[in-house]
Amino acid sequence: MPYQAGYPQAPQRVTVQPSLTSGTATASLVLGILGVLGGWCLFGLPCILAVILGHLAMRETRDGTRSGHGMAVAGLVLGYVFVGPMILFTVMVFFGSVLSAATPTP
Repeated sequence: MPYQAGYPQAPQRVTVQPSLTSGTATASLVLGILGVLGGWCLFGLPCILAVILGHLAMRETRDGTRSGHGMAVAGLVLGYVFVGPMILFTVMVFFGSVLSAATPTP
């Protein structure tokens, strides 16, 4: 084996840059959780926003350049499950207050 002069070659490092997480997917998940925990006092607005942002995030993560598909799905599920009861609660509160104000007191 012939002698090689100089220093041994350093091992080469391969770095893989992770894909960026979709901000809309994160926002959808956070708003879905907020809708579950306190959406009744915000009249279902976080649930509606979670659904809208979840659909936008699904479109954004479709091609695989951004991660966060699971967060988008979770935000959509939380939003859809709780948007109906929150809207029903809002309608009941609104019409209940309107009807109680219109009812004459004896």
